Amino acid sequence: MNNQTSVHQTRPDDVIYRAQNIVKRYPGTIALKGVDFNIYPGKVNVLVGENGAGKSTLMKIMAGIEFLSEGELFWKGKEIKLSTTKQAEDLGIRIIHQELNLCPNLTVADNIFLNCELTDKLGNINVKEQEREAAMLLGRLEQDINPRELVANLKVGQQQIVEIAKSLRNEMEILIMDEPTSALSNSEVKVLFRIINDLKSQGVAVIYISHKLEELIEIGDNITVLRDGELVTVKPMEEVTLQWIVRSMAGKDWGDVFPKRAVPESEEVVLSVKNLSCKFATGQEDLRDISFDLKKGEILGIYGLLGAGRSEVLEAIMGLNRDYAGEIMLNGSILKQQDIEERIREGVVLVPEDRQREGLIPILSVGHNMTLAGLWRLLKGGFHILKTNEKKSIKRMFDKMSVKAPSAAVPVSSLSGGNQQKVVIGKCLLTEPKVLLMDEPTRGIDVGAKGEVFMLMDELAKEGLGVLFVSSEIKEIIGVCDRVIVLSKGKKTKELTKEEITEERLVDASAIGHRTTKVG
Repeated sequence: MNNQTSVHQTRPDDVIYRAQNIVKRYPGTIALKGVDFNIYPGKVNVLVGENGAGKSTLMKIMAGIEFLSEGELFWKGKEIKLSTTKQAEDLGIRIIHQELNLCPNLTVADNIFLNCELTDKLGNINVKEQEREAAMLLGRLEQDINPRELVANLKVGQQQIVEIAKSLRNEMEILIMDEPTSALSNSEVKVLFRIINDLKSQGVAVIYISHKLEELIEIGDNITVLRDGELVTVKPMEEVTLQWIVRSMAGKDWGDVFPKRAVPESEEVVLSVKNLSCKFATGQEDLRDISFDLKKGEILGIYGLLGAGRSEVLEAIMGLNRDYAGEIMLNGSILKQQDIEERIREGVVLVPEDRQREGLIPILSVGHNMTLAGLWRLLKGGFHILKTNEKKSIKRMFDKMSVKAPSAAVPVSSLSGGNQQKVVIGKCLLTEPKVLLMDEPTRGIDVGAKGEVFMLMDELAKEGLGVLFVSSEIKEIIGVCDRVIVLSKGKKTKELTKEEITEERLVDASAIGHRTTKVG
């Protein structure tokens, strides 16, 4: 494809960094096929495409993480060869990865200053100074995360904030942001956008990748679209619409993403939660007296800001947090303090927010990941796995989920984010659940894959499953859910029927108890 449209708000000599005719080959596939990409200083350079289009691969090449197979890189007009990330960092190139690059066993401050530690005159790490500087960076992002907290104790959204703070610790010329807001709420996104505008005013070039398309129009200056490893077009953002972006990426309209759901007819309660209370892992908030019912065939949404307690509700139901008070009932029977395996056998299963750390084993194949949670259904005599049943189960779910992969034998890590998420959902469905808990199931996947996830949720609900759906994206909550409960600071603040769900009501209910901050 060679129908590139020029960006006429900038001149060729304004380009700070240029990728020209980039080709990247992997065994059995070509990820990039002669792609050009210009980066302009003081601009937000948006890069979009469906999962597998080549966005992250291109960014890894430009950040010195991957080697290009063919093509050239030009820095301020001069050709350069990048063989290490250190070379890119010395030029002033920083990257926030889609899959978080943090050390969970270290503190927040240690992560922020990893490999660039602050030292005293004797060369010892100045822990207090690092914690002070970390607190300042987190304060700039309007977050009260404790710099001494272990990253392992933070939720994904908080970890994402730490990753962003890490990128702001030093001066830079280019900041690559690969899905920086995938786990952030609207209020956190507004703060991040203010930071991005500050960076632009300082002449920093921002490369922005996101599947949250409305964000792109709000923050972007120009947009480059990739499809199947090829350049589709480049345009000034002022000339594009949401519908144009969707069509350019996927060849379909945004309205096709959400299924047309009928109101569920069943009044049968499949899951009942009464006065659920527990402490958050960080100890910053408590979940207090949460009650709701989930009906058979219903998609019930949970909405709230980062730290509201959305994931904590699902974790208590799943048995990940067994130290809770209250009552959880499945089909009228109380779920006692069981472990995760027992709850799966009872019919409850969770699609976790962090698919890489909690949903998949990257070194295993697609097929083995799919059958992992439901192996007990494939055992003969309690000891031997029936290989024929295993193969049939994998094929059935492979087809049901429309997984795009050469075969079920390839490593799951070789798949795009959207296809990895399909594997996680398929693994859950092979346990034959009665209740499906979905925590941010569309995090970091493209609009086409989102549509497939929503269609699957609709089909499962029609089959009688109760679906409990957590999302930080208001459009998804409005487009998918039959009812919504809203949480704020660990408390239930509102319950809305389908007819009552509006953006204004969701925002108002999620802000109860929060100090409002004006974002300039």
